[in-house]
Amino acid sequence: MTDCALILVAAGRGERARGKVPKQYKLLRGQPLLAHTLKHAADTQIFSRTVLVVAAGDRQAGDLAPEAVIVTGGATRTASVRAGLDALSDDPPDIVMIHDAARPFIDATLVRPLLDALRTHDGAVPALPIVDALKTDGFDAVDRNVLHRVQTPQAFRYGPIKAAFDALPLDVAAHDDIAVARDAGLSLAFTPGSDRNFKVTWPEDFAKAEAMLRAPTLTVTGSGFDVHKLAESDDPLWLCGVEVESRYTLVGHSDADVGLHAITDAILGAVAQGDIGDHFPPDDPQWKGAASDRFLQHAIHLAQDQGATLRHVDLTIICERPKVKPYREAMRARVAEITGLPFARVSIKATTTETLGFTGRREGIAAQALATLEVPE
Repeated sequence: MTDCALILVAAGRGERARGKVPKQYKLLRGQPLLAHTLKHAADTQIFSRTVLVVAAGDRQAGDLAPEAVIVTGGATRTASVRAGLDALSDDPPDIVMIHDAARPFIDATLVRPLLDALRTHDGAVPALPIVDALKTDGFDAVDRNVLHRVQTPQAFRYGPIKAAFDALPLDVAAHDDIAVARDAGLSLAFTPGSDRNFKVTWPEDFAKAEAMLRAPTLTVTGSGFDVHKLAESDDPLWLCGVEVESRYTLVGHSDADVGLHAITDAILGAVAQGDIGDHFPPDDPQWKGAASDRFLQHAIHLAQDQGATLRHVDLTIICERPKVKPYREAMRARVAEITGLPFARVSIKATTTETLGFTGRREGIAAQALATLEVPE
């Protein structure tokens, strides 16, 4: 396997980003930008070691990259890269890639073509085509087909690029590493760049990076259905966590709230966690007469443990009696309170079966629910 080392240049101050701290330490989703770059580089599973080049006196880098070799950079990027190359000289790798710490979205699809190019060239750089028309100050057209937007990591066979930097006068600040390689006569190649691999430079770039770092999600839907028998009783009748005035009650081991039971099963179904009976067996005495909001809260916590977020609930209550409409808004409010959903994302409807079946004969109440959740992809 090719020994490929990574030099991460993180010695700049990031003044254009206008922050109180250097931009590589500004937080993105609770972690410094540099931490995301390190993680994504590690996820490629290509680099055997990492050299992290930081500013003098920088004490944060070691905590973020305990396995990296930490070296102090210079006043220019060229000086910092030289320090990184020198740090590898005692045990030189076959290949070295030099990457800006402020490009957090490095990935294997970007890096592997660079490795392939180094089979026939001394160096390679990812590049993107120019898509906009180009003009000079005098409005003369510039042929965009001969221009490229170059990115990092810039990849090299270690021996030739180390020799090129060693031959470079110490007071020279090159535009980038490819410029040093070109002036030294090394053979170079372009590989495909990536729009994701942008350099965080301006304050607005942090919002873009923040959005890109959000975990991809899927929208899933679960369905639930429940039935309970109606019986004449002085006991309360509970629907969707609301006590409904009636000379009937619903018969069940718990409070038999058919609406909350259906919503609970819908959420459990969306995250493939069985049904309400798996979690609250009807023969378990501890659930005798239990309020069904406990069941619904349990289902929500199970979903949250899997990284899922409840987004919407739609419930249909099927019965001839009692009349649901007078209680519907209170039911929506109670379900919103239990689930944490906005009121507008709780839908409760009622219908009859036109006197057909057990609900039509007023023997029971049925409910069916749909729950929409976002889950990690």
